[in-house]
Amino acid sequence: MNRSAISGFGPLSMMVSAVAWALLATSAHAADKSGASVDRGRYIVKVGGCNDCHTPGFAQANGQIDERLWLTGDKVGWQGGWGTTFAINIRQFVSGMTEDQWVQVTRASQAKPPMPVWVFRDMTETDLRSVYRFIRALGPAGEAAPTYLPPGQATQLPAIKFPQ
Repeated sequence: MNRSAISGFGPLSMMVSAVAWALLATSAHAADKSGASVDRGRYIVKVGGCNDCHTPGFAQANGQIDERLWLTGDKVGWQGGWGTTFAINIRQFVSGMTEDQWVQVTRASQAKPPMPVWVFRDMTETDLRSVYRFIRALGPAGEAAPTYLPPGQATQLPAIKFPQ
């Protein structure tokens, strides 16, 4: 091949490289300069036990629940001296906020038991952003979980009771 034939590929290869780079940069799996990524978020949600409460039937199915059903909330209550709480539909919750709002909300969380809010304080900002990106990649699904019931108010739904 002569030199002029090879140089003809320059603009084409540059264009292909630019398109590939743009696709990689906008991919849900690409990490930004902070390292936040959808795949990292999926891993944190999985090993962090988020599905244990926030995905219906997850524990009973030994974790074998289709990812499309993850984090949609549950109608099983958690009852103790604080009243009765229900694991929220995180996918709906996150759908109305920005990534920065998610970081702020999780850092300042005062959720009632049994939600282990301290884990948010211990997570790095990059990990919080990764969790947000994973949840957003799942998209909104499911319906809202039942609302909190104050102490002494009965529920007709199943509830796991904590000792007083």
